Amino acid sequence: MATDSIALRLINQSADLNNSSILIYQKNVATNFDELFVAWRVIDNLGSGWVHPFQYDLNLQVSAADSWGNFVPQQDSADGQLWTVNRDGSGDQLKPTGPANSASEVQVLNGLEQGAISACIYRSGQLLSKKTGVAPGQKAVFVFKPTIWIGVVSQVEQGQLLDAAILSNVNTQLDLRNIASADIVMSGGGPGKNSRPFGFALQNVQPMG
Repeated sequence: MATDSIALRLINQSADLNNSSILIYQKNVATNFDELFVAWRVIDNLGSGWVHPFQYDLNLQVSAADSWGNFVPQQDSADGQLWTVNRDGSGDQLKPTGPANSASEVQVLNGLEQGAISACIYRSGQLLSKKTGVAPGQKAVFVFKPTIWIGVVSQVEQGQLLDAAILSNVNTQLDLRNIASADIVMSGGGPGKNSRPFGFALQNVQPMG
């Protein structure tokens, strides 16, 4: 049976004594390498032996904000859609305006005569990616592979932009293709010289039917 989301469970089987936070994010592969990524999920206070369930929705939501601080609520978007911010009598509007250039892309076009916009993509209701400073006539392009990046961090908040120092600690890549549900098991950690690097691995994988 087809599903529109993946059921994931993060299980802490590590020896971590620092009550570390676990960061999960995705990369917009349509961008240049200097673009900042967003903390999609930050899981705090997950004690040893505890479990944190969460959903990875296959569909995305799109939103936009203008230079006046206004924003439009999230709208469901499929891959291959072009969205345009235009102005009508009531103000700025974000509407689907046809197919994107590629079936794998979600595109947001700034159709305003003046003023930059920010284009935002959400997954499971949480900010996943953001492109700021999209000038009139320009497009923000988003493409995501079914891959998450996960690692242990400190002092990171969900939804914040991630700098290179944070990303250097988040180097485990997990492929979610054709998965209906799975456990993500966290291992490693520990005190002093016995400490091992943190690791994350998929277990109890149930394939999509």
